[in-house]
Amino acid sequence: MSIFTIISLFFARLALLVVWIVTPLVNRAFHGGWLLPLLGILFLPLTTLVYVLVYSLSGSGVTGWGWLWVVLAFLLDLGVYSSPARHAARARG
Repeated sequence: MSIFTIISLFFARLALLVVWIVTPLVNRAFHGGWLLPLLGILFLPLTTLVYVLVYSLSGSGVTGWGWLWVVLAFLLDLGVYSSPARHAARARG
């Protein structure tokens, strides 16, 4: 497992958890719900963190260029999850 993968897996989860506990930003972004942020911490932490940050910066929701940042974070989350499969395929072949 690479250093980037380890940092990505733990930093985004920890940062999102701290933002959720210390600030009201997560509650505002998800309108007081707790299930989607919890699923975000478990499965797509960077995407959820970026969504919360973009939502808080715009104040009225994620629109326009904000979605670009959310999609880029989603692609990075997918990259982190596909990294072990890529290394396993290289080891076999």
